Amino acid sequence: MPDSPMSDYTVADHLVDRLAELGVDRIFGVPGDYSLAMLDHVTHHPTVRWTGTTNELNAGYAADGYGRLRGIAALCTTFGVGELSAINAIAGSYAEHVPVVHVVGAPALTKQAQHRPLHHTLGDGVFGHFTAMHADITCARASLTPDDAVAEIDRVLREVRDRRLPGYLVVPADVAAAPAERATTPLPPPVDTTDPEALAGFVDAARRLLDTAATPDDVAVLAGLSVHRLGAAGTLAGLLAAGPLPHATTPWAKSLVDESAPRFAGTYTGAASPPATRAAVEDAAVLVVAGVTFTDLDSGMFTQHITRSRTIEVGPRSVTVGAASFAPVELPTALAALTPLVEEVAARRTGPAPSAPLADPTPAPAAAPDDEPLGQTSLWQEVSGFLRSGDIVLADQGTSFYGMAPHRLPQGVTFVGQPLWASIGYTVPALLGTCTALPGRRGVLLVGDGAAQMTATELATVIRERIPAVIVVVDNDGYTVERAIHGPDESYNDITAWDWTLLARAMGGGDTVAASHARTVGELRAALADADAHPERVTLVQAVVPRDDVPELLAALTRVLGSAPAPAH
Repeated sequence: MPDSPMSDYTVADHLVDRLAELGVDRIFGVPGDYSLAMLDHVTHHPTVRWTGTTNELNAGYAADGYGRLRGIAALCTTFGVGELSAINAIAGSYAEHVPVVHVVGAPALTKQAQHRPLHHTLGDGVFGHFTAMHADITCARASLTPDDAVAEIDRVLREVRDRRLPGYLVVPADVAAAPAERATTPLPPPVDTTDPEALAGFVDAARRLLDTAATPDDVAVLAGLSVHRLGAAGTLAGLLAAGPLPHATTPWAKSLVDESAPRFAGTYTGAASPPATRAAVEDAAVLVVAGVTFTDLDSGMFTQHITRSRTIEVGPRSVTVGAASFAPVELPTALAALTPLVEEVAARRTGPAPSAPLADPTPAPAAAPDDEPLGQTSLWQEVSGFLRSGDIVLADQGTSFYGMAPHRLPQGVTFVGQPLWASIGYTVPALLGTCTALPGRRGVLLVGDGAAQMTATELATVIRERIPAVIVVVDNDGYTVERAIHGPDESYNDITAWDWTLLARAMGGGDTVAASHARTVGELRAALADADAHPERVTLVQAVVPRDDVPELLAALTRVLGSAPAPAH
């Protein structure tokens, strides 16, 4: 590992070196007096850089976005006030299986031993309150001491890496500065815990079920988030190509597969799905459900209809075929084992493999004229047509997420949303995180005006970091997603109107920022065309749409909200 430019090798050096070993090249956060000396070891590191944010919640959201695309992320906050500001983001990372290491700079152990009422504490001389608050939203925690710091850092980082969940490290100021032995070996690699007998039983049962399929056209795949989180997207692609198989994803896993592929059947949301997508999933003779967790918003309020006897379900560490369960079998291993079985089914095909695409479940309407007032339908149609391979699309929870979810994305586009934790405003700081995780790719942020107001200050960091991005703020005069659910005319769904074009200019950047209003389809087209012509800058478009206009998928979800059955799977 590289030598630290600091005079002696310390616990802080070991921590930053281990993060770098795992692929972290920046740490997000807000400095505080308990962490300042530790941050010197970040800013002087040869490969890891500090990225300061405007507040700790935004730092957590940025780290979450970074971790989704990079595989692991880190943020650093100060004790008490800082870490608790970030706790919502950490809980979201836990809910959505994002590996984030939360490093907390704490008072020195010598000060803690005096049990005095220090600042940023509850004033009772007790320093473990906040660790306890993290117990249910992290997979591993440690409060470091000089004797165990190196071992505990390594343990927590391994748990975060292997379990794809957040971890929590409390680093007292004097422990951070304590001397440490330089590691001479890397962290041990993850271990596949699959039991060979369980895997063999699964393969036998899956083969018997797949033998009931005459051709691969009778076998469909519904893929979910865990495939991505467990690093199995490539293995899934091999399984799909072995047929080729009809396949769909849940909204939570959007962009997991190439949505331009001929056998892609669309985005499945239970009863809210387009008929063609629903038929492809629910009517399959054999259905492989890979890495799917059916949540309320992801399943059309639990209206999915999956017939268990025809289903092979692959979970993170267990699998089922019909009513038979096999464990432990890890998801990547199970998908790899299914691929030759699908090849056996494909060998039974008598004619050529189908080359015609499945029916588009959401055919695009005719292009709107330039002078037509902008609405939800035309907004998302124009935005989807604007996207290009390599874009990172972030859609905030609400009309933005449900407006974009049904649209097919070009090959190579990455889609980021947060439909389980569903914390509005998440995507503004996540734009910073995702675009620094994969530098050189264009960020396309789609966010409602109410959501954007929650975390708008991080636009200043996006501008400061010179991140090429296109930001579409959907100005629909308040919390339209909430209006669609309840209280369309109630004051609690109102917000103060902002002029986002002036705000963007006030945040700095000069000529590196372009901002405009779009009230018609033509004005939106012109703004997006200008963004294409100037890819090096930040483009912000305040897209004004009617207050009560909602995307069709959101309308369908609200229609089933009051009548959804109990979970069916």
